[in-house]
Amino acid sequence: MSESTRLPQGSTIGILGGGQLGRMLALAAARLGMKTHIYCPDPDSPAFDVTPRKTVAAYDDEEALARFAAEVDVITYEFENVPARTAAFLQQLKPLRPDAKALAVAQDRLAEKAFLTINRIPVAPFAAITDLDRLEAELAEIGTPAVLKTTRLGYDGKGQRIVRNMEDAALAWEMLSPRPLVLEGFIAFDKEISVVVARNAAGEVAAFEPAENVHREHILKSSTVPADISRKTARNAVEMAGDIATALDYVGVLGVEFFVLPGGRLLVNEIAPRVHNSGHWTEAVAITDQFEQHIRAISNWPLGDPSRMADVVMENLIGDEITAIPGKLGEGLRPHAYGKAESRKGRKMGHINRVAVKKRPK
Repeated sequence: MSESTRLPQGSTIGILGGGQLGRMLALAAARLGMKTHIYCPDPDSPAFDVTPRKTVAAYDDEEALARFAAEVDVITYEFENVPARTAAFLQQLKPLRPDAKALAVAQDRLAEKAFLTINRIPVAPFAAITDLDRLEAELAEIGTPAVLKTTRLGYDGKGQRIVRNMEDAALAWEMLSPRPLVLEGFIAFDKEISVVVARNAAGEVAAFEPAENVHREHILKSSTVPADISRKTARNAVEMAGDIATALDYVGVLGVEFFVLPGGRLLVNEIAPRVHNSGHWTEAVAITDQFEQHIRAISNWPLGDPSRMADVVMENLIGDEITAIPGKLGEGLRPHAYGKAESRKGRKMGHINRVAVKKRPK
């Protein structure tokens, strides 16, 4: 399939990863008349419940990957830690969207910061840390407090430590692996926002408006739209997200997380090459939700209208909070359970969109 070719209805979309994002992508694909084939090593993956075809195999099983690729028309993924070798192997067989370059940039914090800096996208001060001497020198340059992070495999607060002095730094160095690590300046921000942006193979870009995010124990708890920011800050965030997608020659939906500093200045915290937790509000109040937008983008269809029809707060249901759904079915409440078999502390089990409903006159 060439970059200019639109995928016809009835085509099969291959999805790497069988979690809740893969599940929601499969549901969106079905609404558009597409089929899905989900590849995941976990036989209990919740996405398997909603797809006609599945493969249970390791991500380094090239025979299974080749069979999977032969049965699909385009390949995408629901998580950014797809092994680089897997992405490169599959990209030789079928279109991979987003491509292996976008994946390589987004799954390594140093590569990501370097890419953003080269493209004049503002980020926090950072430095690669290869040993304790380098850590001490960069800590003196960047200042304290700072955050020491793994370059890969970090999410929901994992793989990072706050550093306030060299004693903290030495302990963090011993605790964190693999190395090298990255040291980032600690940002005293007013709030965190994110923009979900889409780009198709024809270069068309469409962005949803920013969501204001609140984290609890490093896990996203809620996303509120509209965000409590100025119109100028919102415009800048949307423009910056679009610039990132274009610079990456990106195809699909991309999540861009920002720190909002005093005065409305923005720093990019990180990018995620996939549909994004903070974009779940779109399924309740956007004309085109982020999951449909991703399917459109990777199929090279025209992108949908991202306009918002109502104010909304998306709240993640974490661990046993999922049991609240039967009691959360009132006016303006739209619950979504992910179908995960086991509820664990810190595990995202579902979400509820709280839509601001206009009261009808009596």
